[in-house]
Amino acid sequence: MALVIPVILCGGSGTRLWPLSRSGFPKQFLVLSGDGSSQSLFQQAVQRIQTVASPEITLGPTLVVTGEDHRFLVLDQLRELKNVEATLLLEPVGRNTAPALNMAALCAEQLIQDKNQDQDPILVITPADQTIQNQAAFTQALQDCIQTVQGATNAIAILGITPTAPETGYGYIQRSGEKDQNNACTVARFVEKPDSKTAQAYLAEGSYLWNSGMFVLKASTWLNAVKEFRSDIFEASQKAWLSKSEDSSGGVGFIRPGKEEFKAIPSDSIDYAVIEKCPGSQFPIKMVELDAGWNDLGAWDAVWQVGQQDVSGNVTSGDTLLTNTKNSLVHASSRLVSAVGVENLIIVETADAVLVADRKNSQDVKNIVSQLESQKREEKNLHRKVARPWGWYDSVDEGERFKVKRIQVKPGASLSLQMHHHRAEHWIVVKGVAEITNGDQIITLTENQSTYIPQGQTHRLSNKGTEPLEIIEVQSGSYLGEDDIVRFEDTYGRS
Repeated sequence: MALVIPVILCGGSGTRLWPLSRSGFPKQFLVLSGDGSSQSLFQQAVQRIQTVASPEITLGPTLVVTGEDHRFLVLDQLRELKNVEATLLLEPVGRNTAPALNMAALCAEQLIQDKNQDQDPILVITPADQTIQNQAAFTQALQDCIQTVQGATNAIAILGITPTAPETGYGYIQRSGEKDQNNACTVARFVEKPDSKTAQAYLAEGSYLWNSGMFVLKASTWLNAVKEFRSDIFEASQKAWLSKSEDSSGGVGFIRPGKEEFKAIPSDSIDYAVIEKCPGSQFPIKMVELDAGWNDLGAWDAVWQVGQQDVSGNVTSGDTLLTNTKNSLVHASSRLVSAVGVENLIIVETADAVLVADRKNSQDVKNIVSQLESQKREEKNLHRKVARPWGWYDSVDEGERFKVKRIQVKPGASLSLQMHHHRAEHWIVVKGVAEITNGDQIITLTENQSTYIPQGQTHRLSNKGTEPLEIIEVQSGSYLGEDDIVRFEDTYGRS
């Protein structure tokens, strides 16, 4: 009986899918697959691995490695899934995927020890931002990978994607020899993203597959391999793990490695640190071929490819009107978007930004994000509507010395007890019942009632009811940035 622990790598900011994907709400939390699913890419990744359970395979808790800033996005989306037991490993900073997998392997070993089980758990590792069209083929390929590593010492199995084009945006895996009883063949070597001519040669030669970034190995195998190839990452990760802290929310465990110790871990990817060094080593690496409509949605052109195209090759979302338009993607978030007489375009509208790009150049959206970063523009990080652990806020208007927000607070939730140095606030309740701490007073307001929070006054907004609470907040003052918040108490560990 194999004990399998899914590991979902849920980092990254998806800059090539701006303006829909931003660092505050990256692509893995978006619904982008184009197959009519209402689940985000992250939710699909979690659900996909659940299907490998069988009489020979027991599924353990899912480990999600994500950033501290995204923990409540993950938590909210996990709550929408049923019967998924999960633990969140929260990185204080991004250190690439090798340290992330170190944390997951150490956590998996601890989970087994805590249950007094004498097993070496098998980790199934997948990024959180991919799509699969053929679930049955995916499940079978993963089960083949699990069988490949179960009875072998230090074995690794990786999923190689059947190539459909001379793609220059993916790394490649060269296979060697025939398939064994588990449909696995030996990996001869890994090669980096090729130029167009080399990619054409790989496709014609027939032994090269795309590197999916999904692989299977035992927790001990990964730790032995990283200790062999990158002892500096191994040792620094051990220090961060030993200084971890643990808490929970809504029945989901949070594990935080030591902040300063984690920052000291050298940054490197799983591939560079370990996987590419395995062929021919004491860590035998096998590949199982996957032909299941895989896509990593690395740019808007990929979203167009997996989308439901109309007779003119267009993929649309939201309120759109098209005429004499072909082979384009048009995404409307907050208003009507129309296109006339264009071809091969990407048009993406959000409440605060519009992207227009040639489909063949959609990878270059990252250059726009770089310009936003250099200009310190907020559109790089946050949407106009921003998710918070207690609900959300939408910045509906802004001018000199004022800002207007629409705020929704979940039932039973509350904002932090806080104060602002540079602004005062007016709150008007438009829906629900608000409990408001305003200095020494605690008051209750209902629809159409309001209160004033002077500059420097300690205050808090809470929803004690069973329905969502909505207010309009009008800020006024010399500085209205989100960093003008002094928190005294906070339910979500931010004070």
